[in-house]
Amino acid sequence: MATERDHLHRCLDRATAHLDPPFAVVDLDAFDANATALVGRAGGKPVRIASKSLRCRTLLDRALARPGWQGVMTYTLAEAIWLVRSGVTDDALVGYPTADRQALARLAAEPELAAAICLMVDSTAHLDLIDAVAPAGSRAEEIRTCLDLDASWRPLSGALGGRLHIGTRRSPLHSPAEAGALAATIAQRPGFRLVGLMSYEAQIAGLGDAPPRQSVRGATIRLLQRRSYRELAHRRAAAVAVVRDHADLEFVNGGGTGSIALTAADPAITEVTAGSGLYGPTLFDAYRSWRPRPAAFFALPVVRHPTARMATLLGGGWVASGPASPGRLPTPWLPPGLRLTRLEGAGEVQTPLTGTAAGSLRIGDRVWFRHAKAGELAEHVGELHLVQSGRVVDTVPTYRGEGRAFL
Repeated sequence: MATERDHLHRCLDRATAHLDPPFAVVDLDAFDANATALVGRAGGKPVRIASKSLRCRTLLDRALARPGWQGVMTYTLAEAIWLVRSGVTDDALVGYPTADRQALARLAAEPELAAAICLMVDSTAHLDLIDAVAPAGSRAEEIRTCLDLDASWRPLSGALGGRLHIGTRRSPLHSPAEAGALAATIAQRPGFRLVGLMSYEAQIAGLGDAPPRQSVRGATIRLLQRRSYRELAHRRAAAVAVVRDHADLEFVNGGGTGSIALTAADPAITEVTAGSGLYGPTLFDAYRSWRPRPAAFFALPVVRHPTARMATLLGGGWVASGPASPGRLPTPWLPPGLRLTRLEGAGEVQTPLTGTAAGSLRIGDRVWFRHAKAGELAEHVGELHLVQSGRVVDTVPTYRGEGRAFL
């Protein structure tokens, strides 16, 4: 591994020698290899790309041009409208409910948008908001909708009143009966059409089952994931059956990079979603089943030496969302042998590093980091330098570089 990292270090330094950090790069060879691997793990089912994990239209286009990738899961309605209007996709599933009234008005007024975009809903309140913005009789087309079935696991729910909750806090639709009731409501409500069902098993797809130096915790996570999956597979199949009594579903979506093979094996699933695995952030280093090749990096410059065994970089506080913990900090990756300090971590305007390699760094050298998550990296830079075969082959804008900040 050290030899591979040393080779990557030399390639990245050589390819970007003309650039001054801070900047970010994507290794296209690794990106393409990850894209191929994800399709293979999907077992023949189409992979919908999660746009939040890339936040770059050029790279969305690159993935969607490859066999096996089909459609986009966006994170806001405004983003979905932008991607459809700019020709990135004609199949956009908004992964989260929206309360964007201006975007809803645009969706209701333009038939081509209504035909290409599907909204996530989990309650009649979402339908009421849409009707308040654009009454059914005023719409150019029916609003396409998808039910968000809560995929969390609630063991011992009877004994604890449902208080033991393993997974993310998403939809209130947990049981097949709850999903069926909302499906029946949508079927009877003018101006809406139910076309999909989604269930994202975050406790499986987004939780590494092999945390470093935590064997007991890893074994516990794997046990919980196995039991959670068995429960979800049974409940999801029942929910799909009930919902199909009221709607002709076009798709049943699930999964993420961390569970793509497992989720795709569920007969009820017709498509899976992935995105983070294309960049290969550090959170996926803690998975046993598959680890993507690191493809996205950012570089920071060495600007001083407070001691002979420490190097300080300019900037670096590119911390990932989620529960505050060391695992959400960026990781100094190249050269090997560097680590953040416990007292300062990744700093807003400076980041001190220690480790065996710190003393050998010179003023002006760059250190390469990996972000803990995927697309959030793109919120810190206006462009990504695309590296292939040891050289920069293109420089492309991120969402931020195109003046788009959706969240």
